[in-house]
Amino acid sequence: MFRLFKTLNRLALIKATIAAVLTIALVLIGSRNLQNFDPALIAYLIGTVFAIFGIAYRYSVWIQRPPTKLYWRRSMQFLFSKYFFPYLWRSTKLFFRNILFQRFIAYRSRTRWFGHFMLATGCLLAFAITVPLTFGWIHFVLKPGDETTYYALLFGFEAGSFSLGSPLAFIAFHGLVWCSVLVTIGAVMMMKRRFTDGGLIATQSFENDWLPLILLIAISVTGLGISYDYTFLEGKTYQFMAVTHAITVVLFLVWLPFGKFFHIYQRLAQLGANLYKTEGKRRGMATCPHTGKEFATQTHINDLKKVSKELGFNYDKEGGRNHMDLSPEGKRSALATAHLKARKEGGKLFG
Repeated sequence: MFRLFKTLNRLALIKATIAAVLTIALVLIGSRNLQNFDPALIAYLIGTVFAIFGIAYRYSVWIQRPPTKLYWRRSMQFLFSKYFFPYLWRSTKLFFRNILFQRFIAYRSRTRWFGHFMLATGCLLAFAITVPLTFGWIHFVLKPGDETTYYALLFGFEAGSFSLGSPLAFIAFHGLVWCSVLVTIGAVMMMKRRFTDGGLIATQSFENDWLPLILLIAISVTGLGISYDYTFLEGKTYQFMAVTHAITVVLFLVWLPFGKFFHIYQRLAQLGANLYKTEGKRRGMATCPHTGKEFATQTHINDLKKVSKELGFNYDKEGGRNHMDLSPEGKRSALATAHLKARKEGGKLFG
């Protein structure tokens, strides 16, 4: 066990521990020292804290890699430059377009985009509802002396009230139901694609492709089961449904930092990559010395040379040139030329 701890990334472990401790502190502060915390949600809280720890650890390890680290540093450098406001506006538009509305998927298939959008929207809304409730930041209490009016408390402060049976009460108490429906529709559409697409059938794996969808459907169905139970069955199966739902949610949270859904947090880095590409074009393009055509930004080529050397690959050539200065077409030509030269020197062009 001690050997296992010795293999951990120390910097990432420190950051992950800080993130977990800050989360617990925010729970204590936001719930007024647990005054507004629901003890029935303790399992969800433990799972959430573990997920935050795991995500912070893995993200920190990922961002320490030389290419990712350089991308991150460059993105911050370009954002906080004299073009701050144009780049901030661009990033905001991309956030809504590609993160919230998932429009980058639409170029591949409209059906795939719709399923992905339903899945992402349901998950994001569910997290937006459950995390504040689990942390005790949002709490509902009955008005003293009135059994039909609820107060909504936000960080312990009254944020509004509504009567039982009102449209607002229906929306508030069924928010997760709508999220479950969206997630189920999206997950089923994704499953159908994995049943029928030949390319996916040949390359997919249970852990990376099927397990996320199965977990999401299990969470959604058991959540809908809880709503169905107290609406139509008078709570007769509530204990079974609640425990089953809690188990599926905790399993999902524990698995979240290590599975495919980690790409959700990596996707935000695409905003920085877009700024990197935009700023690179503004600074100028690199021209291949072999083809005489532009093929990438000069900033990218320079950074690629730097990162390659950090990783132990030096492609410098005589006369101050570098193999990275060639475009893909130029590299293929250089490889073919080298092969031809080697065969000539060997006295054998064929065979």
